[in-house]
Amino acid sequence: MKNFKSFASDNNSGVHPEILQAMIDANSGHAIAYGNDYYTKSAIEKFKVLLGNNIDVYFVFNGTGANVVGLNTITNTYNSIICAETAHINVDECGAPEKNTGCKIIPVPTNNGKITINLIKQHIKGFGFEHHSQPKIISITQATELGTVYTPDEIKELTSFAHKHNMLVHVDGARICNAAVSLNLDLKNITTDVGIDILSFGGTKNGMMYGEAVIFFNKNLSNNVKYIRKQSMQLTSKMRYISAQFEALLSNNIWLKNAKHANKMAKLLSDKIKDIHRITITQKVETNGIFAIIPEKYIPIIQKEYFFYVWDEDKSEVRWMTSYDTTEQDINNFSAFLHEVIV
Repeated sequence: MKNFKSFASDNNSGVHPEILQAMIDANSGHAIAYGNDYYTKSAIEKFKVLLGNNIDVYFVFNGTGANVVGLNTITNTYNSIICAETAHINVDECGAPEKNTGCKIIPVPTNNGKITINLIKQHIKGFGFEHHSQPKIISITQATELGTVYTPDEIKELTSFAHKHNMLVHVDGARICNAAVSLNLDLKNITTDVGIDILSFGGTKNGMMYGEAVIFFNKNLSNNVKYIRKQSMQLTSKMRYISAQFEALLSNNIWLKNAKHANKMAKLLSDKIKDIHRITITQKVETNGIFAIIPEKYIPIIQKEYFFYVWDEDKSEVRWMTSYDTTEQDINNFSAFLHEVIV
C-alpha cells in the first residue's frame, strides 16, 4: 500500500534519502569485492573516529547475523550465554545463536529488560566443572527490547564483574544510536569507555536499507571472525553497498539526527495519549518504543488502520514503535484515532 504508515517496527521505515543516494553513488564502475574497496575502508575509519582506533569492524547483512557471528567468534560450544529473557537472541532469532554457537543460552527474568549482577550472579558458577556449561558471555541489549536504556555506570558494573570472572560482555546494539541519544552521550561513552568487548551495531532500524556491523573492542578476540562470517553466510561480495550506507550514516551526524527524531516522536506520542485512562504505559519511554496495556477489544479495531504488534497477549500489552521518518502529523493522526476509539 503506497504511503502506508505503521507503528509496528522501525524496520518498516524507508531508507534515509542521503543513505539511498550514497548507495546510488557507489553504484558507479567496479569495486573490489568482499570488502577490499574504498567504501568499506572509509566506513571503518568513520567507526574508528566515533569509537576509537583499537577496534575491528566487520559488516554483515542483518541483526541476527551480527549476533551470531559475534557470539560464535568468542565462544566455544561448551559455554553459556546469559541474557535477559526478553533478549532478541533468546526470543526472536529462531534459535540461531544456540544452533550456530552450540552454547547454552540462560535467560534471566527482568521487569524492564535490563539485567543486573544481582539477577545473574546465581548463574555464575561451575567454573572448571565438566558437568556444567562454562559461563562465558553476558549479553545485554542497548536499548533493550522494552525501550529502556542502560546507563554507563550500569554497563561498567557488568563489564567489571564479567572480566573479574574471565567472561566477556556482548552488546546487541540494534538501537544503540537511540540509547546514546536518550543518554545525551557519545557512542564511545557507552561502548569503548565502559569496557564492552563486542558490539552488534545496528543500521537497519536507523535509516539504512540493510546492514549491521560486528565491532570488536579487543583485536585479540577477532582472530577468526572472517572465517566465521563466511561460514555463517554473512560475507557479502558486493560489500560496498553496505559500507556506503554506513559511511553516509556516520557522516554529518545522520545517525544522531535519525535516532533523536525517532525518540522525540515516541515521547510526543506518549504525551498525547497519557490522558486516555484506559491506556497504561508499562515502561519508561526512553527511546523510540512505547509499551502499553489497552483493552483487548480495541486492538483489532486499531490494527485495521495502523498496523502494530501485540507484545504480551496475556496482559493485552502492545508495542508502538516510531522511526526516523515518523512525522508529527503521523503522531497527531494516530493519537486522535486512539482518542476516538478507546472510550
